Amino acid sequence: MTYVLLGNGFEEVEAIVPADFLNRAGIEVKLVSIYPDLTVEGSHGVKVTADTTVYAADLPLPEALILPGGMGGVGEMRNSEPAKKLIRDCASADKLIGAICAAPTLLSEMGLIKGRIVTCFPDLKDRITDGIWENSQAVTDGKLVTSRAAGTASQFAFALIRELKDQETADKIRRSVWF
Repeated sequence: MTYVLLGNGFEEVEAIVPADFLNRAGIEVKLVSIYPDLTVEGSHGVKVTADTTVYAADLPLPEALILPGGMGGVGEMRNSEPAKKLIRDCASADKLIGAICAAPTLLSEMGLIKGRIVTCFPDLKDRITDGIWENSQAVTDGKLVTSRAAGTASQFAFALIRELKDQETADKIRRSVWF
């Protein structure tokens, strides 16, 4: 199971493209609201209904956790103790964590990328204070996958699929969506 964590102001492309591509790869994905309510609004006004919430009593740790960017959504995660607890618990349990755009900056603030090679939205690279920023579309360093922005959401998804399944599956999904 993979969770996509959603707070109001999340970047829609950075959440939905990975969720869709992972589903196509046969990886079960759940959208998880950081609120008691299931409805979450993206940065461009698209409202989605999450599958569950961080407040669900029976929410097990996922195999992977995806943090979409969007300054608003990342700010909401930053201010949500249940969201940060889920992130910390996944990191402590050595689960795969994917973060795109502004989301790697939250991981840096939480002290979760110390010495790791990461990327993020280039204008935010100065907020990566404990990691090593790399100018790449998607970077994998152990159980951490990071990416730059909405325009790299596909590469982000393929890197996640490669880690959760294998290169062959990632290539198959790539061929099915790119001409």
